[in-house]
Amino acid sequence: MLAIKNNIMAANAARNLGRSYDALAKSVERLSSGLRINSAKDDAAGLAVRELMRADLAATQQGVRNAQDGISMLQTMEGAMATIDDSLVRMKQLAEQAATGSYNDAQRAIMDSEFTEMAAEITRIAGATKFNGIAMLDNSADVSIHFGAAGDSIAVAGSDMTSSGLGISTTSIGTTASAVAALATMDSAIAVKDTARASFGYKMNRLEGTVSVLGIQAENLAAAESRVSDVDVATEMANMTKNQVLTQAGIAMLAQANTMPQMALSLLR
Repeated sequence: MLAIKNNIMAANAARNLGRSYDALAKSVERLSSGLRINSAKDDAAGLAVRELMRADLAATQQGVRNAQDGISMLQTMEGAMATIDDSLVRMKQLAEQAATGSYNDAQRAIMDSEFTEMAAEITRIAGATKFNGIAMLDNSADVSIHFGAAGDSIAVAGSDMTSSGLGISTTSIGTTASAVAALATMDSAIAVKDTARASFGYKMNRLEGTVSVLGIQAENLAAAESRVSDVDVATEMANMTKNQVLTQAGIAMLAQANTMPQMALSLLR
């Protein structure tokens, strides 16, 4: 029906143009952000899943850093124990030297002075070696390296590497007899040190394995989150091109529809 009061064709064209324009705007938003889900109205369930995945991913990545920090802490302690090891070797060497009868008491006193200084230095190193304010060589307290879910952690036991903890605080090599006895004491101290140092070593190996596993988990979580949230650029570009064509066609048809009432006016002339 030819009418001038209501332009049904123009209204229809305007409605379709609005839909095409909204779809085009959505494609532009997705392509510019790189995300398929930019707000809850895009995909409410998908948004909830994505945010949970993002939280798990962030926690997993922090767990990786926690484990790496734990490795750094143990490397610091183990490096200090290497110096303690050198001191213990030197102390045993001095005890062996003082045990022989070819030295006099004055010379043994000099050896004993160095022996005592080495023991004091071991105590100083044990107390001074810290990582982020944490000392692990002058006590036996556990340090918990946490990662992942609640309760998922590795406990690393500290060690008492002071002269008293090694049992050498009162050891002397001032006489031949005491030097001979000191040899056995030094063997015991070295064994205690070796046990603690080995403990740090296999804890570092565990933490390195943990870093590897958590890295794989973080990678898979990121891939899963991407599949839920990220835009498929190829598909969205195809949609955008379609919506551009529909928008252009809608504008053209709206212009044509707006000219229809003029045909009715021509009948009134």
